[in-house]
Amino acid sequence: MDFASLPKIELHLHLDCSLSYEVVHFLNPRITFEEYRQSFIAPSKCTDLADFITRAVKGIELMQSTEELRLVTLDLFKQLKKDQVLYAEIRFAPLLHLEGGLKSHEVVEAVIEATEEGIRKTGVEAGIILCTLRHYSEAQSLETIQLVEQYMGNRVVGFDIAADEAGFPITNHIKAFAYAKEKGIPCTAHAGEAKGAESVWETLQNFHPARIGHGVRSAEDPALLHFLKQQAIHLEVCPTSNVQTNVFDQITDHTLDQIYSSGISMSINTDARTISNVSLTDEYAKVERVFGWDKEHFLRCNLEAVRHAFISPELKKRLTRELIAGYEIVT
Repeated sequence: MDFASLPKIELHLHLDCSLSYEVVHFLNPRITFEEYRQSFIAPSKCTDLADFITRAVKGIELMQSTEELRLVTLDLFKQLKKDQVLYAEIRFAPLLHLEGGLKSHEVVEAVIEATEEGIRKTGVEAGIILCTLRHYSEAQSLETIQLVEQYMGNRVVGFDIAADEAGFPITNHIKAFAYAKEKGIPCTAHAGEAKGAESVWETLQNFHPARIGHGVRSAEDPALLHFLKQQAIHLEVCPTSNVQTNVFDQITDHTLDQIYSSGISMSINTDARTISNVSLTDEYAKVERVFGWDKEHFLRCNLEAVRHAFISPELKKRLTRELIAGYEIVT
């Protein structure tokens, strides 16, 4: 199957984990390709999620001015265009980009402007999800959700919590998610990655997200699988990343086929294009090779991604039409 030509939707994509060597070298010409390979790309096996996340540090260091944020965002749009992505939700944590003196609202505005520019230049549609992080204080989480509220409708489409779920409890973030619920702000939340099914239950019961980032360890609890299906909770599955972070020993152990067969809404995503050194085309080819998926599997996942995307009904209809038309002509 010609996966490169298939139109795609990507809901789980970290901006600061997706810098190509081209933009890294432009921002810091002293960084050689070998150094990029060592510092920005994770090995095929990390110790755990915390180890995997350390590869984001170098990228974040290069994203501390409005122009750096602009160039990194535009670089990602080039990657998305090449990967035949019709719509992407790009997520990042604004409070990671204050080292150069920017205020948090200036960070968000810089990425919004760059996203608008990227859409104009490539035709790829996109929304922005702002993330709080597990190790953040209650005040930092509240600041982040208030930024979401301030810029909702201006390319910002939702709220997320990311980083090391195993190392940090949910306590500091309950108020921020309660605020999101009160204001009707769409939410997703990382869970069921570094911890098991109990983490997904805890996240659903306390944060009430419409989607779960990863969620692949939900398969450890049949009652949870049933709940996810009944409540139409969408799982943003990232196969390569899950093997790298040692959620699974190898790709053949991944639960994505079990989740799909359970009738749960899910999509295939890259998570971190640079850290995982992967595109959606690569992910699709891997899933076909390992699990024997055909075109219908991928079309269903993409249609589910559109259904659960944080976008207007009009854009959902347009993307649905484009996906179906695109899948009809690819063999």
